[in-house]
Amino acid sequence: MTRRPKLAVWKFSSCDGCQLQLLDLEDDLLALADAVQVAVFLEATRATAPGPYDLSLVEGSITTAADAARIRTIRRQSRVLVAIGACATAGGIQALKNLADAAEWVRAVYPRPEHIATLATSTAIADHVPVDLELRGCPVDRHQLLEVVSALLAGRRPALPRTAVCTECKRAGHPCVTVAAGTPCLGPVTQAGCGALCPRVGRGCYGCFGPKETPNLPALTAQYAALGRTSAEITLALRLYNADAAPFREEARRHDPPHQG
Repeated sequence: MTRRPKLAVWKFSSCDGCQLQLLDLEDDLLALADAVQVAVFLEATRATAPGPYDLSLVEGSITTAADAARIRTIRRQSRVLVAIGACATAGGIQALKNLADAAEWVRAVYPRPEHIATLATSTAIADHVPVDLELRGCPVDRHQLLEVVSALLAGRRPALPRTAVCTECKRAGHPCVTVAAGTPCLGPVTQAGCGALCPRVGRGCYGCFGPKETPNLPALTAQYAALGRTSAEITLALRLYNADAAPFREEARRHDPPHQG
């Protein structure tokens, strides 16, 4: 009898949304469950099996010393490790803490701050261990997630888009919200994959899928300024789901007031 590959799904600091995308595969999930042994997936079952694991899907960012130690253990036990979602690939929206004094916030929020064990930063999985593949999104697209799992189990390279969200708008025939309505949009610098979810209903892209390859951020922020957006509004647009992704982070810093930069 052929051994089924072991699949493990791990959670760190996150909202669970990317794991739920896996559960939302519905009928495809049943076929996947037949093809693999689900060794760890606490969102779906309490049953676990020891490693090593053929494929580990990791959701969430690293925000504690315990997280940092645990991801190193998972990496040693995993033949292939895939970071899924904005938290795992760019620190997530919680990476906004990287711009502040985390200890000061802990003191302000918690009555017993000495009981809070947290790092000063929220960082991506790849900042701590080698990652074989990153799957973007907040949350990830469930069809892309299925493609990644299927491809890796079949020993082929996943077919994932590397173009901008603008290409999805063009293919679907959506009018450009910036050209048609003067709406600021991160679509030109954001990786495709969401199906142009926001532009197709007349809203600008919020950058959920993070920066595409070689994004021209200065050109885009110049367009934001031409549309009347202030430097503060530009930094707010870039500091959201993928605030700590390097291109977004660096361009946002360029627009910070001198005393914050």
